[in-house]
Amino acid sequence: MARFWKKLFAREAPQPRPRFNVVLPWPEDAKPAEPEAAPALGSADVQDWFYRLVLGMPGSEVSELRAPEQVMLKRLDELCGGDRFDITTLPRLPEVLPQLLRLLKSENSDGTKVAKLIGRDPVLVGEVMRVSRSAHYRTARPISSLQHAVVLLGYDGLRQMVAQHVMKPILQASAGMLGHAAGQRLWDHAERCAHACAYLAKGHGDPFEAYLAGVMCNAGVGAMIRLLDQEAPPTLGVFSRAFLNSYVSMSNHLTLRAARHWEMPPNVIEALRERLEVRSRPPTTELGNALLAADHLAMIQMLADNHVIDRGTPPATARADRLPDALVERAQQELRRNFRQA
Repeated sequence: MARFWKKLFAREAPQPRPRFNVVLPWPEDAKPAEPEAAPALGSADVQDWFYRLVLGMPGSEVSELRAPEQVMLKRLDELCGGDRFDITTLPRLPEVLPQLLRLLKSENSDGTKVAKLIGRDPVLVGEVMRVSRSAHYRTARPISSLQHAVVLLGYDGLRQMVAQHVMKPILQASAGMLGHAAGQRLWDHAERCAHACAYLAKGHGDPFEAYLAGVMCNAGVGAMIRLLDQEAPPTLGVFSRAFLNSYVSMSNHLTLRAARHWEMPPNVIEALRERLEVRSRPPTTELGNALLAADHLAMIQMLADNHVIDRGTPPATARADRLPDALVERAQQELRRNFRQA
């Protein structure tokens, strides 16, 4: 099993296979309309369309599981269902990460201690120095030391850097036929979800935990994409809605297990658990509700940015989160301001 997960996350060159090489057959007349003319979509439709966009797969009129899909789900469950895999074979994160997250959670923590802790991981050191020397942080004097870079970035900059350093390589590591496009779309969604989650959770907890929950909510999807590419037979065809729902649920379970293994903050783990169990019960925590709404908004914007739906499509009126509609609409406007369509 360890060899299986090592192969799953390996970064070897993708081997071309024909089964997912399709073009999204969205209607030609689905041109962007004026924002006020765009109809609302149901949450289930938004999720279904988003994951088909990530997979590069067309829509399906089939709602029930087909016989080949039942066989495939059984195979996926044998490989990674429940707790039936060695969690230690997931990608290794910096060993100092749990301690660093605890330090960055406190606004009163010592910058010298933060720099010393980061200094124990060469990769983190390189990332901090690279970000601090970017145009965004350009200073009159060159950055002379790691401690200087830590002070320059500040806690918010360090938090965002850590979240991106941790999750971006994992989300973009999907290989095989789906390759770079799937990984890039997952990361684009993660950035938007993290931003919206921090906005929606403002005043109800640690904004860094909200950002972290948003940026890692699809951590298990990339691994499942690679697994599908390795295991799905060419005859499986276009996924039914039921199969895609089961795939997403397995991916969310893997995300939750990864968060526990990586010692993410308890509030982040709880929010991810509530997202996983949303079909049976609505979230009860502030962060769980914020994450669910942010995930939905990020999916809508990704679909709009890729010309699948109209740019002005509003949030679904019937959502599982318990946030006020006005707040969710303001969060959508915030996303549009900060992530403008190319």
